Amino acid sequence: KENLRVLKSNHPKKKFIMTSPSYRATKSGLAAETHNKVLSKYDPDLASESLEWVKSVTGDNISTSGDPDNFWEALKDGQVLCRLANAMTPGSVKKVQNSTMAFKCMENIQSFLTAAGQMGVPTVELFQTVDLWEKQNLNAVVICLHSLGRKGHQYGKSSIGPKEADKNVRYFSDQQLKAGESVIGLQMGSNKGATQQGMNIGNTRHM
Repeated sequence: KENLRVLKSNHPKKKFIMTSPSYRATKSGLAAETHNKVLSKYDPDLASESLEWVKSVTGDNISTSGDPDNFWEALKDGQVLCRLANAMTPGSVKKVQNSTMAFKCMENIQSFLTAAGQMGVPTVELFQTVDLWEKQNLNAVVICLHSLGRKGHQYGKSSIGPKEADKNVRYFSDQQLKAGESVIGLQMGSNKGATQQGMNIGNTRHM
């Protein structure tokens, strides 16, 4: 069932009931053009791939169709996303809200985003809560899931996309660091065999 939102009216006997996410005013003009460009970036194949990965990690029996409506329905309340975070890092989401009330669903989504950030998803690849809940930018959600999916092997789970390189951290002793300071870089040339012969500093030129 769609979540219902009740808006108060100035009239004492009237109230307006709108469903989420269609309660927003219809975009027009430049706003509509911009929004359509955002929607056009959505790739059903990538969306399907991300849902298949989510299903494999969580064990949830969700439809993996890349259809935008199916993608939204599968993830909009944030519960599957929270279970995904906990499957990768147990306890990363302390409480999963089972309510269908709007603010509870958005709380789930935000909890997932916090956990995803802690697992290494860059800020630029995290989506906004409204991108999912209000269906504003489902492509941003796909990008986030793929970013998290690439880190799956780091948490003992399956991965999607190219495997991220492991960190290659090197440590140097103080002696090695000091030795490096005395080395002249090749890009600076060499002073081997250099002398001051032929230099004429401070002398007048005799004609």
